[in-house]
Amino acid sequence: MFPWGLSCLSVLGAAGTALLCTCLLLSLAQHLWTLRWMLSRDPASTLPLPKGSMGWPFFGETLHWLVQGSRFHSSRRERYGTVFKTHLLGRPVIRVSGAENVRTILLGEHRLVRSQWPQSAHILLGEHTLLGAVGDLHQRRRKVLARVFSRAALERYVPRLQGALRREVRSWCAARRPISVYDAAKALTFRMAARILLGLRLDEAQCATLARTFEQLVENLFSLPLDVPFSGLRKGIRARDQLHRHLEGAISEKLHEDKAAEPGDALDLIIHSARQLGHKPSVQELKESAVELLFAAFFTTASASTSLVLLLLQHPAAIAKIREELVAQGLGSACGCAPGAAGGGSGPLPDCGCEPDLSLAALGRLRYVDCVVKEVLRLLPPVSGGYRTALCTFELDGYQIPKGWSVMYSIRDTHETAAVYRSPPEGFDPERFGAAREDSRGSSSRFHYIPFGGGARSCLGQELAQAVLQLLAVELVRTARWELATPAFPTMQTVPIVHPVDGLRLFFHPLVPSAAGNGLCL
Repeated sequence: MFPWGLSCLSVLGAAGTALLCTCLLLSLAQHLWTLRWMLSRDPASTLPLPKGSMGWPFFGETLHWLVQGSRFHSSRRERYGTVFKTHLLGRPVIRVSGAENVRTILLGEHRLVRSQWPQSAHILLGEHTLLGAVGDLHQRRRKVLARVFSRAALERYVPRLQGALRREVRSWCAARRPISVYDAAKALTFRMAARILLGLRLDEAQCATLARTFEQLVENLFSLPLDVPFSGLRKGIRARDQLHRHLEGAISEKLHEDKAAEPGDALDLIIHSARQLGHKPSVQELKESAVELLFAAFFTTASASTSLVLLLLQHPAAIAKIREELVAQGLGSACGCAPGAAGGGSGPLPDCGCEPDLSLAALGRLRYVDCVVKEVLRLLPPVSGGYRTALCTFELDGYQIPKGWSVMYSIRDTHETAAVYRSPPEGFDPERFGAAREDSRGSSSRFHYIPFGGGARSCLGQELAQAVLQLLAVELVRTARWELATPAFPTMQTVPIVHPVDGLRLFFHPLVPSAAGNGLCL
């Protein structure tokens, strides 16, 4: 027994020594990791690095970020302030929020910072895109794309967009089953972008197939840049090539159309604008531009549309105010076709034949609807922020931002902490965007509200996106009522884009025209 006891003690002693050595090694590795980033500060600057933690060696705080989601950033903002350092996805990152700090980043494009996208996104979207362009090339490409979203172009899009949204809402009402709003919004957004923005002639089956292919491309945009079998990048390349093959025929046809004809869609406008600037775009350039336009509109508009439906359901007083405004503007009545009269839930209903009754001018008169849309985008911005790379070491809020580090500006945190809003930022209050409160805030509040970014890389399609949301709000309120198909409201997932974890399952019911003919009753 005695020798056996000595053996046990020996084993325990060895295990304890090994554990102690492991702890010492981990502690040393942690110390060296921290020291490595302390020494990475620019010695030419006397300013300190921002507060924060670089996490564990090599892993940084990536695991914490993946597990905690949006709480990761808010907890560190509470601990370290509006500018703090961390280490995510293999890179040192400075997280920035607050209007003045974000203003410095957004207005510093091409001077202090440049746009940062992963290599996989550049591979899949191509070299002829706006997101990959810098300097003069970026400005030239924005000038070409600006015509796609000009007021004249939007005037042409709005009637067709209203028709598409009207058919979609009617099909939701006709369905005898719960609708997954987020999935339906993604399908709808792709159809509108492909048919109306790009002018593609697609039937329902082709549109559904192409939408699935496009979603596979987007799902693999942020993958490891390894082109090997079964990798995310390989799947994305396969989806991209399928999209390009489908687009090639339509683009070739447009290139051979009458050059003097009036441009009818975004691709026509891109071709026409490029020619006016003395550039003859290639088929490859146009394919990449088309995919970029789809990418810019797809998830963000679907996310915002879903958030609009959710927040209106949670705040019926806003629905009542929208309805009052529509009646006051003579727009209280929906089209005369009963939304539930046909279809049986098998798919989108055919066009009811009613003429669109909305235009950009009519939407501009719907002030409360505009406030609702702005509040939805403030409270649940589809994208949480954007990434930049520091081109040089510069100062921000008393700290140095070292050259080469990633800078992530936070849209959501900036909205949540803006002191300029009269009511609590976490509440749903469309009136905060009313004319009286807007005037009281003045021009200094510009960067407190940034759902579309700002500066040289602000979203070119923001007016189109807002018009889509306004049209959806109008068609919903005067056509349908909706209710949860689940016991409780879903939680919202914020990475990579805001959406309900269950897709937001709802029942939609058609409203019945009132006897007076100037409104709707439940």
